[in-house]
Amino acid sequence: MSEITLISEGVRGILSEIILLGIMFAVIAFVVLLTQGTRKIPVSYAKRVVGRKVYGGQSTHIPLKVNTAGVMPIIFAQSIMFIPSTIATFFSENEFMQGVLKWFSFDHPFYWFVFGIMIVFFTYFYTAIAFDPNQVSQQMKQHGGFIPGIRPGKKTAEYIDNILSRVTLPGSFALALVAIFPYILMQAMDVSYDLASFFGGTSLLIIVGVALDTLQQVESHLMSRHYDGFLSKGKIRGRRRM
Repeated sequence: MSEITLISEGVRGILSEIILLGIMFAVIAFVVLLTQGTRKIPVSYAKRVVGRKVYGGQSTHIPLKVNTAGVMPIIFAQSIMFIPSTIATFFSENEFMQGVLKWFSFDHPFYWFVFGIMIVFFTYFYTAIAFDPNQVSQQMKQHGGFIPGIRPGKKTAEYIDNILSRVTLPGSFALALVAIFPYILMQAMDVSYDLASFFGGTSLLIIVGVALDTLQQVESHLMSRHYDGFLSKGKIRGRRRM
């Protein structure tokens, strides 16, 4: 049943629909901030003189994303959360297993709590696999890079790992909140799961991620076309002057 039908039948008012739209915009903005949020670690490269050429001497940064793991922790957590309910279906006459099935239903707070804990765990797990501070430290050392105030090598790896752990903590809690929010909204606003799924979960994260990547590719394409046109015009002007 569509939202317009619910309004026409008096099941839901216009005010509640406006509140839902406001919540949707707020959740999308929150997911955009979560996806784009980074912690920049400054990196400097020492100058090297090879013959008549000077290499290095520039400053850059290492971007550590707040949500390095993406949607993978939610997918892993969902796959594990289906196990108790799947096992309980084989024991339909067992009172204990039916109680477990009730505790692991979507509308139970215990399910939300365990689901959130699993997301936090898998966020750290997947981040540790996807980003290796020791490898980054070795690559920086080989190319003459260093973090100001931090000794190269093991100290740099420990420094990056410490910052990554601190950045991942709020990111994991935010990711858990985005995943659990549709279930909370179902209970608070009495909406269907089809509508509540647009307010969080893997679908919203994937849509926002794809939209941001598309915008970045379009922006880079426009910038490259702009620079090419500028350089071609410069060459034409130079030839005319000659």
